[in-house]
Amino acid sequence: MSNHNLLLSPDALGYKFPAEFAEHEATWLSWPHKEASWPGKIDAIYPNYALFIKYLALSEKVRINVANEAMKQFALGHIEKAGANLAQVEFFMHPTNDAWCRDHGPAFLINPEADIKKVIVDWNYNAWGNKYPPYDLDDVIPTLIGNHFKIPVYNPGIVMEGGSVEFNGTGTLLTSTCCLLNENRNPHLNQHEIENYLHNFYGVDQILWVADGIVGDDTDGHIDDTVRFVNADTVITVVESNKQDENYELLQTNLKQLKGMRLLNDKQLNIVELPMPDAVIYEDQRLPASYANFYISNKHVIVPTFRSDKDDKALQIIQSCFPKREVVGIDSTDIIWGLGSFHCLSQQEPKI
Repeated sequence: MSNHNLLLSPDALGYKFPAEFAEHEATWLSWPHKEASWPGKIDAIYPNYALFIKYLALSEKVRINVANEAMKQFALGHIEKAGANLAQVEFFMHPTNDAWCRDHGPAFLINPEADIKKVIVDWNYNAWGNKYPPYDLDDVIPTLIGNHFKIPVYNPGIVMEGGSVEFNGTGTLLTSTCCLLNENRNPHLNQHEIENYLHNFYGVDQILWVADGIVGDDTDGHIDDTVRFVNADTVITVVESNKQDENYELLQTNLKQLKGMRLLNDKQLNIVELPMPDAVIYEDQRLPASYANFYISNKHVIVPTFRSDKDDKALQIIQSCFPKREVVGIDSTDIIWGLGSFHCLSQQEPKI
């Protein structure tokens, strides 16, 4: 659909990236199949991954990228076993390299006033600074989805990942310098130039920056492990209570920065502090376990849990932030061995 007015940016045409807590048409996933992402453990992740799908399907469509019919049947077996409503699950023959749909999936922007109400932005994708080649299949997923639904696709031509940006739905985008300014992404661009891309291709008016990500995060510090909007002016941010923990100082720095921020209406952020789980270590590696990697569906907030005595408290805090949704904890102890959890694995498609 290159005949659409792709000379003007989505922002210039009135398109915006909605907040995750706005209503969804669907959640997009890419079925996990890359053994190297969960070495020795991939089979262990499927029951809880399928449970995630079960909860998603209670209130929206679940659209899953698979390589072929065999993978579709394998996926169906697990999804059926989890008791999900199969009528809500759709499969697309879009082969991927890996499962991290938050980062390689489509960014859907909407403009309810336009003739074409939904467009896709297909950012370049380089597997977090070329850490895990090949990623050629993942890189084209948004365009394949745009072609399928005959939705215009914009190509900004720079690297950007969905997990590195967080939105409040009223013009503000939150991100981290440790990720977006990392020289392994867009070394030719400075902070101001990157901000221009964010304005033009996400339709936002304000960019807020925190410094750090958590230890063990191979994405160089994605925001979806640290700070999340729960409504237009409230964020949940993770904090570490143990001063000896390597995350303590990093997260205190973020907290201090958040306290100094002002939204477009000049209001301070409401800040809700969320504990970090006890360190999750597997094969001598600190994994990026964080309760902030939750996913907001139409009726649920699906939160990774880690067999930690802080799980219950974290679920209670998140529930207090979402009075109209049911918070569900799903054990992510095996899933996090892939260095991401439910938010990293999913990408929302907004409803018009």
